[in-house]
Amino acid sequence: MAGAEEEACAVTGPRTATLTAVVTKVSPGGPDELGKQVGFSVYDGGKDRGRSDDRVGFSWNGVNLLPGGDTEPAEAPVGTCMAPAPYAPVTKGGYTVRHAELPPMPKR
Repeated sequence: MAGAEEEACAVTGPRTATLTAVVTKVSPGGPDELGKQVGFSVYDGGKDRGRSDDRVGFSWNGVNLLPGGDTEPAEAPVGTCMAPAPYAPVTKGGYTVRHAELPPMPKR
């Protein structure tokens, strides 16, 4: 099996996209996610009309936690092709998702 740093996945659906990858570089002052696999999702709400209807979801910053009873929640691992639903509104800019159908399965 390849090392975790090589595991990445990008998948699209109509108006949606999911990306998972291992963080290999963090800008100064950025989050401490270096070496961790993270997930990011996008919902393309259509043409922006003043305010975007796009939404994003991300696995860091408290949304991917395992409850631990009386202890602090532990961070859950993120698998390949796994990201939370796009829950947060995009407040500036926007995303365009171009969906691509999967190729047909090869015949045996």
